[in-house]
Amino acid sequence: MNDAALVTLADLQAAQQVIAGQLHRTPVAGSMQLSKRYGCRLFFKQEMFQKTGAFKVRGALNTLRHLPAVARKKGVITISAGNHAQALAWSAAAAGVDSTVVMPATAVEAKVVATRAYGGEVILTEDGLMDTCLQIQAERDLTLVHPFDDPHIIAGQGTMGLEILEDLPEVDVVITGIGGGGMISGVATAVKALRPSAKVIGVEPRGSNAMYQSLEAGHPVTLSHNKTIADGLAAPFAGSHTLAHVQAFVDEVVLVEEEEIVRAMFDIMEWCKVLPEPAAAASFAAVASKKIDFPPDATVLCILSGGNVDRARLKMLL
Repeated sequence: MNDAALVTLADLQAAQQVIAGQLHRTPVAGSMQLSKRYGCRLFFKQEMFQKTGAFKVRGALNTLRHLPAVARKKGVITISAGNHAQALAWSAAAAGVDSTVVMPATAVEAKVVATRAYGGEVILTEDGLMDTCLQIQAERDLTLVHPFDDPHIIAGQGTMGLEILEDLPEVDVVITGIGGGGMISGVATAVKALRPSAKVIGVEPRGSNAMYQSLEAGHPVTLSHNKTIADGLAAPFAGSHTLAHVQAFVDEVVLVEEEEIVRAMFDIMEWCKVLPEPAAAASFAAVASKKIDFPPDATVLCILSGGNVDRARLKMLL
């Protein structure tokens, strides 16, 4: 294990106080039909109903709360394919802080439009996201709000885990997608602190599996190839903080194929009557494609991390 500091249950509980009254308490809902099909009690944490349409706003809001006054005055900057971009723009606007977001030129147009609508300055680039971001950060003297590899981000995302355990205390398996790993790091911290018998399973697309490769290598890995329809899981590297949390608290990381994500997305739409983006559907794809073993009648929860899929992407998938 690397030596990055781990967040604690107290950190998550403090973050829960930060977001209280500002964000939605998203529902945990079951599916009788899908439960029967897969031989478990299957539930979904529906983060598509969160502010900005995804879980990312939890970590962004918590991180901004801890910024010194001088940093808040100068403004913040980040990199993102879309959901963290929207989250930071919304959170910064609510806090009266200027935000700049460096996004790939290939970012989903709806996420770019939404980020600007929330008040963020968007800079699109075909070059390396982090290199571009760091250059602008230095030029403007901004504070970097990392999309996943930061203890305050991890603690904020972990508030989902607290909510899951409050709403479904008997949960046996919690499954979530992994991009950079902030969400699974925070959720796993909560689960292992409050229900250590429960398993936490991470899911990555085979074409974008930085955490899987980092676990095998024993250190954070940067991908040489990175391609998936699940843009919310397309982090090009794993972080030192997130890798440490996954090593400490996550039981297994499995890989799913692109077609498995699409089928899972449509099953959720058909049987649960909600629209997940591909990154959100990856958690259920691992169940539907039988990548995860669990006892009969186990209580299984899949985190649906967001619902920010635009019309063009949806039409392509259909």
